Amino acid sequence: MTAIADPPRWRVNASRFRAAHEADWAELDRIVTLIERKSVRALDDDALLALPVLYRTTLSSLSVARETSLDRALTRYLEQLCTRAYFQIYGVPGRIWRQIADFFVEGWPMAVRALWRETIAALLLTLAGTWAGYLLVRHDPAWFYGIIPGGLADGRDPAASAASLQKMLYSGAHGPLVTMATALFTHNAQIAIFAFALGFAFGVPTALLLLYNGLMLGAFVAIYAAKGLGFAFGGWVLIHGTTELSAIILAGAAGFRIGHAIAFPGRLSRSGSAVAAGRTTGMVVVGVVLMLLVAGLLEGIGRQTILVDSERYAVAGTVLAGWLTYFYLPRGRRAKA
Repeated sequence: MTAIADPPRWRVNASRFRAAHEADWAELDRIVTLIERKSVRALDDDALLALPVLYRTTLSSLSVARETSLDRALTRYLEQLCTRAYFQIYGVPGRIWRQIADFFVEGWPMAVRALWRETIAALLLTLAGTWAGYLLVRHDPAWFYGIIPGGLADGRDPAASAASLQKMLYSGAHGPLVTMATALFTHNAQIAIFAFALGFAFGVPTALLLLYNGLMLGAFVAIYAAKGLGFAFGGWVLIHGTTELSAIILAGAAGFRIGHAIAFPGRLSRSGSAVAAGRTTGMVVVGVVLMLLVAGLLEGIGRQTILVDSERYAVAGTVLAGWLTYFYLPRGRRAKA
């Protein structure tokens, strides 16, 4: 007689886990939905007192779901529910300076961390596009004219001499490179905005924009590298590019989250899922705008006054380390929500 195999342990635990906690999740969902549709004044005293308790309980459930690798749909549902509850508990309008402080101390970094999967995807697409653009132009320089718009190139093309390209890299605040820098910043700001705004189309336009932006960067790298100026060009572009490219990647990650929420709403309706995702992504995009302003300052001041390669790389590395520390350094239990 053949013995019947016991079900996998994680399946039994998952079933018990749901049975033990699903009532709390449903009650928290009901309370948060009521606040979203009406206001906190619609809650009775019992619901108002239960809200923070249910929020902490659901946070604990989310932590268990992540650590024990429960099914991804459940983890996603708990993430969305915790995010919605967080903004209802800690996002209550108050003094403007308190709201601003909460945004920078907790809200923005927490929202960025919540998009870590989408951020990795956006980064990989950008790197893939950069590598492809580099290989295409390095193999056949004619590809450069098909990738880079004429107005953006403005003389920085395969026909330019090494001397002219080098002069542009170290021209400081004077010279035609300022025009190119302004054009690049404007272009990248538009890419960031569209990468997020077009995410509703299931993230497909967002992916294409990230790939194209990488292609353009790779095409320019190939032109300068072919003239022995690859290292110099890297310092020139990264002194502000670590901030600007990071902003584009985060905008793309926000677009992917919106697209995923619409394509796979889970237990929520499509509109409800989009609204829940929008609370996180909206905060990220506000931060992206601030990052683009910082990039503009680095471009307009730092890059035009710092003309030594090693100093440019030092500034670029310091700025990148600062952003990574700010976004991903643990800030205690509440920031991990």
